[in-house]
Order: sequence, then structure tokens, then C-alpha cells
Amino acid sequence: MTTATSPHAFWLAGRAATGEETRDITSPWDGRTVATISVPTPDQTERAVAAAAAVAGEFAATPAHVRAAALDHLAARIGERAEEIAQLITDENGKPLKWARAEVGRCRSVFRWAADEARRFNGAEGQRLDSDPGGAGRLALTRRIPYGPVLGIAPFNFPLNLCAHKVAPALAVGAPIILKPAPATPLSALLLGGLLAETDLPEGSWSVLPVPNEAMPSLVGDERLPVVSFTGSAPVGYSILDSVPRKRVTLELGGNGAAVVLADWSSDADLDRAAQRLAAFSNYQAGQSCISVQRVIVDDSVHDRLLPRLIAAVEAQVTGDPSDPATDVGPLVSEEAAERVESWVKEAIESGATLLTGGSRDGAQYAPTVLTDVSPDTRLAREEVFGPVMTVTRVFGEEQAFAAVNDSRYGLQAGVFTHDLATAFRAQRALEVGGVIIGDVPSYRADQMPYGGVKQSGVGREGVRYAMADYTYERVMVLTGLDAL
Repeated sequence: MTTATSPHAFWLAGRAATGEETRDITSPWDGRTVATISVPTPDQTERAVAAAAAVAGEFAATPAHVRAAALDHLAARIGERAEEIAQLITDENGKPLKWARAEVGRCRSVFRWAADEARRFNGAEGQRLDSDPGGAGRLALTRRIPYGPVLGIAPFNFPLNLCAHKVAPALAVGAPIILKPAPATPLSALLLGGLLAETDLPEGSWSVLPVPNEAMPSLVGDERLPVVSFTGSAPVGYSILDSVPRKRVTLELGGNGAAVVLADWSSDADLDRAAQRLAAFSNYQAGQSCISVQRVIVDDSVHDRLLPRLIAAVEAQVTGDPSDPATDVGPLVSEEAAERVESWVKEAIESGATLLTGGSRDGAQYAPTVLTDVSPDTRLAREEVFGPVMTVTRVFGEEQAFAAVNDSRYGLQAGVFTHDLATAFRAQRALEVGGVIIGDVPSYRADQMPYGGVKQSGVGREGVRYAMADYTYERVMVLTGLDAL
């Protein structure tokens, strides 16, 4: 178990450094001090940005095999230290150990895929231009070039893997990166910096700066950081986008994930599976995932058979000490976060909702909760609760179900429980989301596929190859006088 020691250094242009101030990182579970970290000064932050800008040209020209080898090294070292890293995630975030272990495994895969993509990404595309008489003897050669240094801003809920989603694609394309982890959970990012320090990447190509959120606007506005990749809340994300309209900005924001159970998902085995998956993924990470199940939309023909199964499955979720491998649901990131969830549930009940199970808080722990009859005007219906709470709504038919999914300003992912292939294709066409998961909850994410939302759930796409495209632009060279094409 991690214990408080001397202050953790941060990483400035690839080297360990300490600042003038420190900050304690505490466990959401029991409030103990997990570690004390050093906080960069404004001057140190400036030095990191200047180093990234200075090395940008050199790093973009680094051979693919050098970048790929560094990414391979990260994947291997994360595998070697997997249990230690999982415990660190649990300590700083309160995430149950079973889910922390899963996060470490995903992070390892992200760096492995990035290494593979780094080897492929340096290829160029040739195009004959003599399809038009004016292009006779000409050949276009197109390559993707990094815009420049990336500012990666990561959230608390996946303190390792969402850092990897900033770092891995940047290193794969040869773009320097300044990584700003969440103030509540910087330890995983700092450990990742220690692994990066073992590589041969050029000095200045990466920094890990646990600066306070108050320092973020100046970093976002710095013209030497032409790319901003942010994962977090919609209000903060769109304030970033509005403040730097000429920058390349990728936003992976929130949602209020909907799962639809249609009439053909009707056998006892079907309903048992749906209940288990919905219960698990409404409550995993204590509901602190932008694709956790928040809204369950059930066809009338199966509603009354699913609901008791769903309540039983939610009540079977094991809550408690996140370091216990048997625990399914740990605390939220802070008592303040749990108090907010509590207030939203209370508001919904006062507006006529029926509480079927849960609804209680103990410090930062909030009990897995199910409600029906939730007014569409409440925050619980309209916003992202980011807690272990689901609402259940009865609908009549596919059209009404899909309309209910779309009745949201968010559009990240949706799950549709159906066996019918034609229904699956109609869902993909009709649902206003970035991803449609058929036969399962909306909470499935494969880190090599495109991931992101529409409406107020974000701009751009993550997933290693797709983020690499977002961090680069096409530069074309035309060769002239090539008579023998």
C-alpha cells in the first residue's frame, strides 16, 4: 500500500523536478494521506512549454522505430508493475481494485497499439495527377505532419488510462506533450512519467505537470501549444473551445448514457443478462464514467419482468473498501461529489420520482440507486449524474425508445439490447450518439476504435489512430517533370 513519503517529484522536460510548494493527495475511502507531491512553479511550467516548443521539429523528425521502441517499453513496464499501479489507482482514486486492474490492462494495450501505429503512420500516400492534362508528369506525395506540441488535460476517473490516451498518440506521431493530470489524482501520471524517463525520447518531448486548475487557462491559451486535448466536463470543455477558437481542440466530454431493452430481448436468459450488465455498469467506477449506464429505457412488453431482476442485481453489488478484491462499488472521488449526487436524487424524488433501492450516503460512498417516474425536467434526467444512479423509463416500441435516447443534449454512446440485425442498423442510423453498442450496455469501449460524441458530448475522436490523425495535418508535395509515371 502506498504511504506518504517525501514529496513526489514531477517531470519537467523529461527530468525529475520539485517546486516550492507541496500538496497532499488523500484517499477518498478513508481520508488518509496517500502521498505528498511537489507542485510546479509558474517559471517551471514556462520552462516545460519552452522546451516542448524548442524540440518540436527534432521530435517530429525522430525515426518511427525510436518512438515505437519507447512506446513498447511503456507497455512492457506497465505489465511488469501492473499490481503496484493498480493499487496506486485505488489509493488515489477510490476505484475498486478489480476495476483498477482492468484500467492498467487497458493502458498497457493503448501503448502497445500506439507502438504499432507509430511504425505504420510514417508512410506516405502517392497520387498520380495526370488524370487531368494539366497534371501530366506530376505526382502528389502526402504525409501527415504534427501541428506541434500537445497540451493533454486528463480527468480523475481514469487517472492512468486517460493520461495514456493523451500521451500515446502524441508520442506516436512525434508531437511533444505537456500532460496535466487531475489535481485529485496525479500519482498515476507521475508514475507514468517515471517510466517515460527510462526511454530514449529527446529531452523536452514530454512533461508531466501537476499544476492546479487555476493554471490551466494560461496553458490553454499559450500559442506554443497548438493542440489541446481535454477529457472532462462539458462546461469546462466548451469554455476551452470558446477561448481558443483557432487552435486544434479535441474534447471528450460527458454523457448521460442510455441503454435500451427492446421487445425481442425477452427470454429469461436475455433479461438476466441485461439486468446483470446494467447493474454492473451503472455502478462501476461508482458511476464516475462518461459512458456508465444512467438511463434505462425498457419496452413495455418486457418492463415488468426486467425491473425486479434489475433491482436485485443492483442490490447484489458489493460496496465498501476499494482495496478488497470483492468490492464492486467504492466511494466517489470526494464527499462533495457524493453530496451532489445525493442532492440530485433528492430533487428527483421531490419532483415525483419513485426510489426503488439505494438513495443513501455515507461520507463519499453513495449506495447504488434505482429510480422510476423521474420527471424529465430534473437534473437527474437531463444532466450527467456521474454517480451510481440509474433511472428506468417504460416506453412503447422502438420508435419511442430511440426518441427517448435522443431526448438529451448529450450524445456519447448508447446500448441497445436486441437480437435483430435490421434493428441494429436502424439504431445506428437513428441514434444521435458517437457509438452504438448492440446487445450490451453503452459502457463498452475498445481503445483502438474511434471514440467520442456528438451534440454536447465533445469534438473530435480518441482511440489511438484517430487521435493521431487529430494531432496532425496533411502536407502535400508535388513532384514535377516525371515523364515516366
